[in-house]
Amino acid sequence: MSRTFKFCALFIVALALALSSVALPITTRAQDAVKLSFWSRDSDQALVQGLVKAYNASHTNQIEVTIIPAADFVTKIGTAIAGGAAPDIMAIDLIYVPAFAAADQLTDIGSMAKALPYFDNLSPSHVRLATFDKKIYGLPFSAEGSVLMWNKGLFKKAGLDPEKGPTTWDEIYKDAKAITALGNGNFGYYFSGACSGCNAFTFAPLIWASGGDVLSKDYSAATLTDPAVKAALQFYNKMWTEKLIPEGAKVDNGSDFFNAFQTGKIGMIGTGAFAQGVLKANHPEIEYGVTYLPGQNGGKSSFAGGDSIAIPKGSKYVKEAFDFIQWSLSDDVQLEQFAKNSQLPVRTDLAKNKYFDADKRLELNATAMGLGNTPYSLKYNEL
Repeated sequence: MSRTFKFCALFIVALALALSSVALPITTRAQDAVKLSFWSRDSDQALVQGLVKAYNASHTNQIEVTIIPAADFVTKIGTAIAGGAAPDIMAIDLIYVPAFAAADQLTDIGSMAKALPYFDNLSPSHVRLATFDKKIYGLPFSAEGSVLMWNKGLFKKAGLDPEKGPTTWDEIYKDAKAITALGNGNFGYYFSGACSGCNAFTFAPLIWASGGDVLSKDYSAATLTDPAVKAALQFYNKMWTEKLIPEGAKVDNGSDFFNAFQTGKIGMIGTGAFAQGVLKANHPEIEYGVTYLPGQNGGKSSFAGGDSIAIPKGSKYVKEAFDFIQWSLSDDVQLEQFAKNSQLPVRTDLAKNKYFDADKRLELNATAMGLGNTPYSLKYNEL
């Protein structure tokens, strides 16, 4: 091999290496990890922190979580978005999404959302409330479906069938009367009388299941003259007048929304899926059943609650933020991070799963979420 050829060959190799050394940093920069900010209300703190920990452990992009008290969340996030200091992702009570969308404070993610293979199986109420002016501004993040829970031990003591929950208002009344008759501080029913949100969650379904509603179909006016509304109010009044509900319920602002049932002295209560996890952790000795909140003469309904996840206007990483949203909705995450930990999947096609097979009460709760209703209003807070 001539010196000239050797020189040329060495020069080409050297040049290639030089070009490679220049190109590598550019490639690396294109794949640099992105740090995303994620704001959530404290109601979902455990769920959010668990999900983000799993995501950060398996992804190049990283997420930093900020937890905000639920009472302050709407004001704080609204101010941040208006001031150009919005997080990249936020989880917010689904009932507030219409107002944020109408104020042009959220990113339209409709095209990406509809491309998801399971889009049609996402919680219908979440998707409906995230839709404004035919655009989609959020997807389901966490789910709750209101149900009726009963204390099997008290049912048995009162001579009632502990395996059969009530299916009409009259059955609730008769069961509540029998349990209250036990005395010793036992009461048949409980609701938080001074908590509007609690009652929307557990009282409105009684009306919906009876074919009525608290608002007109376009949600523009109250329907207090609806016969089902009047009947439901009379039903509650009857149980209150006959002292089947503890006196303290009248002033409960929600702080004892589920605590009362945990005393073992309450026969029935309207609640959500979270209650099952609370009992399992704190009072495994309480045997309980779960059924649908019934209508006056049958039927069933639920308040579909929980949080939606959205990308605020001003997020610098829309594509990366949606990657997290898509990951959180995947089969594996919905089953291994949600269902495995007694959290309701936000996909109706996953209501039946291997984890809920062991506890059909959770499956019922997931089904209740899927058939539930949620008022659509730009002024839900005022309502």
